[in-house]
Amino acid sequence: MDQQTQDLVKQFREFLVTYNRLSEMCFADCIHDFTSRKIADSENNCVVTCMEKYLKMTQRISQRFQEHQMLTTEGVVAAAQKAASQ
Repeated sequence: MDQQTQDLVKQFREFLVTYNRLSEMCFADCIHDFTSRKIADSENNCVVTCMEKYLKMTQRISQRFQEHQMLTTEGVVAAAQKAASQ
């Protein structure tokens, strides 16, 4: 298996772990009535809200991480330019 295929498999495994963790977390928080096969509207709304919050939180963390990386990179470049000019 070449490196690109291994990277794709690794990425897919990480996605599945995240998906399973999210599913378990929202299920544990929202599903409480096991007396019926039907999902109650309140349970369904809870799961949707749980997933939306998780996705928004993940997106926000990713944005902040990217901003931090950009600032760090800019600082390194500025320091290199300053050192080169001296």
